[in-house]
Amino acid sequence: MASGQSLVPTILLLLCIVSTAVAHSIIQVVSGDGKIRIDDNLYCESWRLSIETNDFGNWSTVPERCKSFVQDYMTGDRYPSDLEFVALDSLTFAKTVELTGDGKDVWVFDIDETLLSNMPYYATIGFGTETYNETSWDDWVALGEAPALAASLKLYKELQQLGFTIVLLTGRDEYQRNVTVKNLLAAGYTDWETLFLRATEDEGKKAIVYKSEKRAELVSEGYRIHGNSGDQWSDLLGYPVANRDKACMPNHVAILCYQVVYFNPSRVG
Repeated sequence: MASGQSLVPTILLLLCIVSTAVAHSIIQVVSGDGKIRIDDNLYCESWRLSIETNDFGNWSTVPERCKSFVQDYMTGDRYPSDLEFVALDSLTFAKTVELTGDGKDVWVFDIDETLLSNMPYYATIGFGTETYNETSWDDWVALGEAPALAASLKLYKELQQLGFTIVLLTGRDEYQRNVTVKNLLAAGYTDWETLFLRATEDEGKKAIVYKSEKRAELVSEGYRIHGNSGDQWSDLLGYPVANRDKACMPNHVAILCYQVVYFNPSRVG
């Protein structure tokens, strides 16, 4: 769950991010120190933008004042709309790829908050306002009840129909393999090529390092990574990157070039 290195914000990047600001009057409240304090919704929109563009750096919890903001986002219409929009963008790109038919054309998927939704769990910990607890998280994973994200499941199946080989790369631990497979199958995901989980030798590695190493393994075996879908910057940064990423990185339009399925503001950085 570790976040990647911060990116220097650019005007181009900010212009290309779709603002989700709510149209409403801004009530300026003067605090005891004489500073003007913006209302919670506007503050939380700015906080979310900073997190999504990876400018905020490492973070551990959602600000308490943003609990309702995150809850409304995740349980309202905007969440599935964002999912569908980026899934469609990913599929549009996928249809331009000339596949060789040798089974080596790969699309990599993260699992949590990319293929599976853990919203039931995050609802129990204040939608990310409480400090991450590994024990309660592992207990939730052990249930194997995380539902599929509908837009991701559709994208997954459409990529398979196009002829892509699917590889799953998760930060979950190897001992969670059986329940993870059971959960994925129950949610409708089938016929993936490989499922990478953290082995003993991967413990303690930053997500960027671990996931980069696994993608490097794929490339060394002759696979061509065309797309990489995840909800965290650590799912996407590092090397090797997907072909779409290579083409777009010089423009620094990260949110458009990386195949980000969904950013979950309730997950710790």
